[in-house]
Amino acid sequence: GNIFYNIEYSGIDLSGNRYILKAKEASDNDKSEDLLNLKDVNAKFYFKNNRILNITSNYGLYNSNSLDMIFEKNVIGKYEESTMLAEKAEYFNSKNFLLITGNVKIKDIRGTILAEKLLFDIEKNKLDISSSEDKKVDAKINYK
Repeated sequence: GNIFYNIEYSGIDLSGNRYILKAKEASDNDKSEDLLNLKDVNAKFYFKNNRILNITSNYGLYNSNSLDMIFEKNVIGKYEESTMLAEKAEYFNSKNFLLITGNVKIKDIRGTILAEKLLFDIEKNKLDISSSEDKKVDAKINYK
């Protein structure tokens, strides 16, 4: 397939938030013409509330039709004063949320949270933190 270097896509999601997606390398996907395989990925989401979410990962997948994005391996997210580490993050433009899964760890000046899954509703600016029945959400809160 075709290989492209230093690609950049930018646009506006369904909620009117801007994003810029960059990758050092992109290649055609065997499953669909709308999909691109990405390497060394960096995405910035500029929310209408003037906050910025930055996500980096080793690999990714971009759907040029739906504008959905998947980030995999060494996923790092930075949002205000918080840093998030995970195995996978999925941005669903069509559904207006970000799903973060796999050994999720959030580090913040207020403490640390370990969980299996985070669901960030972009439109409502709401975060749900969960784990399966046999695992717990582990939170360590810093008191001032």
